[in-house]
Order: sequence, then structure tokens, then C-alpha cells
Amino acid sequence: MEVSAIITPSTEGGDVAFNPETGTTTQGESIEEALANLRETTELYLEEFPLTLTEHSLLTTFQIATHT
Repeated sequence: MEVSAIITPSTEGGDVAFNPETGTTTQGESIEEALANLRETTELYLEEFPLTLTEHSLLTTFQIATHT
């Protein structure tokens, strides 16, 4: 099963990884570690709460006005 991961830098250092399909979130000292932790956490979550995906998530960006 292919699911999504959003990885962002953590303010404390390292990276935070989030899976929008399940809501699982983890962190790690590197992108690779955060993603590995997310994979494990999401697999454990799906053992308890099975998920049937029919389509992939869409990740996009948008701009907002900045006030200076």
C-alpha cells in the first residue's frame, strides 16, 4: 500500500513526519529516521484500524499575502 508522508523540519532539531491518511506523526534526527519511524508507526496503526485507499492524496502549495 502506498501512502503519503509530509516531512518538515522540527524547531527542536531533526524532522517531523506526518501521514495525512491516518494522522500518524513521528520525528527523527534525520529525514530517513523520521520516515522510518513513520513507516513503523503507520503500519502499527493500520493493524488496529485498517484503511482502504481508493485514490492517492494530493499535496499542493498555495500563496498567501504577507503583511510587513
